[in-house]
Amino acid sequence: MSVFLHAIEGVITLLLMGLSGWYMSYKGWIDENNRALLPKLVNYISLPLFFIYNLTTTFSKDQLEHLITGAAIPFLSMIICYFLSLLFVRILHIKHGHRGTFSASFTNSNSIFVGVPVTLALFGEKALPYALLFFFANTTFFWTIGNASIQSDANKSSSWKDYMTVATLKKIFSAPICGFLISVFFILTDIKLPPFLMDTAKYLGNMTTPIALIFIGATLYSMDFKKLKFDRDLNGVLLGRFIAAPIVTYIVGSFFPIPELMFKDFIVMSSLPAMIQTVVLSSLYKTDLEYATVIVSITTILSIITIPIYMVLLSYM
Repeated sequence: MSVFLHAIEGVITLLLMGLSGWYMSYKGWIDENNRALLPKLVNYISLPLFFIYNLTTTFSKDQLEHLITGAAIPFLSMIICYFLSLLFVRILHIKHGHRGTFSASFTNSNSIFVGVPVTLALFGEKALPYALLFFFANTTFFWTIGNASIQSDANKSSSWKDYMTVATLKKIFSAPICGFLISVFFILTDIKLPPFLMDTAKYLGNMTTPIALIFIGATLYSMDFKKLKFDRDLNGVLLGRFIAAPIVTYIVGSFFPIPELMFKDFIVMSSLPAMIQTVVLSSLYKTDLEYATVIVSITTILSIITIPIYMVLLSYM
C-alpha cells in the first residue's frame, strides 16, 4: 500500500504545481501579456540545460553505449504506435490542426517527470536504469518526430500529403533536441564542463517541470470548461496512452530476451500521461493550445487510476 500511495503522490504533486499556475492567473499575475514567456523559457533555456546537466551527470560513456543498443524495444514500440496513431487519425477523422498533437500524445509518455518517480515507487532503484533507457528512446522520438508532428498542426492545409512531409531538418533540430545531442556528444567524448557551468545548467534546468506545469495551470484558467467534450479527438489519445501503447510494448517486448523487471517497467512507462512539453510546443507553434492542454491535464488526472490498475495487472505476470 505504501508503494501505491507513493506512486499516486508523484502524480498529485504535478497536479498541485499546475494548480499554482491556475491560482496565479486567478490573481492576475499571469495574463495574456506575459503568459507566452513561460513556454519560451522552457523550450529555449531550461529544457536544453536540463538535458545537459542530467544526462552528463547520470550516464558514463559505457552506460550510454549500452542504452543506445538496448533502446530497441521502446524505439520499436514507439515507431509502431506512431504509425498506429496515423491510422487512427484517418479512422476517427481527427480534425486538421489536431492531427500532429494527436499522434505525438498517442505515442509519447511523460517518461521523466512522472516515469522516474513511478518507477522508483513501484520497483525500486534497481529498475531506474530501465526507466532511463525508456526515457532515452522517448526523448529522442518526441523531440524529432513528435516535435515535427506538433508543428505540422500549424499548417492550415487540409492535405494529408502536407501533413506527412513536414519533418524537415529545421523542425527536427529544435533547441531541446540540440541540448540532448550536445549532452550525448559530451558523454561520448568525455568532455567535462566547468563546475560553474554545470551549476548554472542544474539550477536553470530544474525550472523545467514547475514552469511547464504553471503554464498548463494558467492555460486551464483561461479555458471554458463548458466546451470540454470527450470527443473522438480526445478519446483517441486516451485509447493510445492507456491501452494501445502498453499493449504494443507488451507484444514487442515479448520477442526480446530481457529481464522481467525491465519488461514490466517498459509497460508501465508506456502507459503514463502525455508529455508536458506537448503544451509548450503547441504554444510556441500557435496550434490549438486548449486541445494540447486538455490532453496533458486529463491524462495526468486519469493516471491516478491507471497506474494502480497496471500495478495489479503486472503483479500477476
